[in-house]
Amino acid sequence: MGKIALQLKATLENVTSLRPVGEDFRWYLKMKCGNCGEISEKWQYIRLMVTAPPTTDSVALKGGRGSASMVQKCKLCSRENSIEILSSTIKSYNAEDSERFKTIVEFECRGLEPVDFQPQVRVSAGEPVSLGREGM
Repeated sequence: MGKIALQLKATLENVTSLRPVGEDFRWYLKMKCGNCGEISEKWQYIRLMVTAPPTTDSVALKGGRGSASMVQKCKLCSRENSIEILSSTIKSYNAEDSERFKTIVEFECRGLEPVDFQPQVRVSAGEPVSLGREGM
């Protein structure tokens, strides 16, 4: 079980910050199986969505070993892998971070490794910008 950080580097001009909006924000990733090395062809999303304690968008792991944001069976080797968003690590990318790498989220990986990230939203300039459904 390891932690992988997603870092972002951007040039912010006339934009004060980029940040995920809401607990239902979708993180679009391509995943790699830690067992066989198979990389997903399509973008997959994971999200952290807490509606009311203890209800979450998490999926239970086999054998009662806890839960994860995503549980996936590898198409090539059939191994069950999982990944969890560490909600306490979600950060904004601010104007003072411009042109520097900054960790914006961390994932706890159990067999899955994120290898690519794609923010699938429109961003508008002029006021603080958010990554998410607002502004779409």
